[in-house]
Amino acid sequence: MAPPQDGEQLKKESILVVEDDLFLRNLLVKNLMNEGYDVWVAVDGPSALQTLEEKKPHLIILDLLLPGIDGYEVLSRIKKSTDLSKIPVIVLSNLVSPSDINKTLKLGAADYLTKATYTLEEVAERVKKVLNERYRKVG
Repeated sequence: MAPPQDGEQLKKESILVVEDDLFLRNLLVKNLMNEGYDVWVAVDGPSALQTLEEKKPHLIILDLLLPGIDGYEVLSRIKKSTDLSKIPVIVLSNLVSPSDINKTLKLGAADYLTKATYTLEEVAERVKKVLNERYRKVG
């Protein structure tokens, strides 16, 4: 899928935000919508997987510490799925240990951001970067 060329219909890119913290989830959604994205939300692992059965976003922002099914398992299922494996996943978590970061990258995450370190604007920049890389690989 290549980026739209001049004269083509500009279709909004969609992002699934999987975050159980209401305050952070609302901030992320508002910021990403202001950047022009369609944003869907899931509050736990099971609802994320349910949403992904029905919708295919261009990118997923995924917390690791989630009720029901944790983010590691959600990421693992995404990357094992033929339909979903090409969707880039940015992990956004409070976990900062190298083992947590390495585990998610080995599972196939496109990027790993720690919540305490990145501003909403920096998260939006990383989203743009990952989506641009995706278009270069696919296009």
